[in-house]
Amino acid sequence: MTSPALAKKYDGLLDGLPENLRLRLGRAISWVERAERDSSDFDAAFVFYWIALNAACAEDRPEGYERTEAEVRNRFLGQVLQLDGGRRVQPVMWRRLSAPIRSLIGNRFVFQPYWKHHNLVPGHEDWEGLFQRSQEIANNALERGDTLAILRIVFDRLYVLRNQLLHGGSTYSAPPNRTQVQAGALIMAFLVPLFIDLMLEHPHSDWGSPYYPPVVVEVEEEEPEGEEESSPPSG
Repeated sequence: MTSPALAKKYDGLLDGLPENLRLRLGRAISWVERAERDSSDFDAAFVFYWIALNAACAEDRPEGYERTEAEVRNRFLGQVLQLDGGRRVQPVMWRRLSAPIRSLIGNRFVFQPYWKHHNLVPGHEDWEGLFQRSQEIANNALERGDTLAILRIVFDRLYVLRNQLLHGGSTYSAPPNRTQVQAGALIMAFLVPLFIDLMLEHPHSDWGSPYYPPVVVEVEEEEPEGEEESSPPSG
């Protein structure tokens, strides 16, 4: 599913979309289009696809209501999979993305406990054991065909990659991280447009309130400039 196809579908459904969803999808599709323009630049494409994902799923929450990004993302993944009913996401995961998914899951450089150990954070000395268990969990999920479990593991890894890129923890186009960046960009290029299309197909599902809704600012009319009227002379 490409951005022109998404935009055409979006335009055809525009009048029937709830306002919040119209805003979410318009933003998300715009970032997918930008990512596609840089599809051979894996760093840029990954970042733009991540912005598109955030536009689609991030929620504006009341002050004091604590909910992590991972919780919001996992809820979103569960929602799109339930609505999809195994029709589209699962075949893409197993047939088109199996190799990059396995590559990402087996890459310690996108496993957060590895970096915590590397940065001397106490309690992560056994990162290798944690990494091995994580791979076993992922392999068991693959054998069971548990798409949601795999998606959650994959996006946990992608979130580490996102942090490396967006927080300046990586050199642009650097050879050492090409494997994970290329795998991440490919996974996002398939899944993010598909998620957006599923949202278009189910506009009345509860997608939450998007961040930073547009605000209409009333501009006061200024009086036209001109010479100040003088008072008539007295006398």
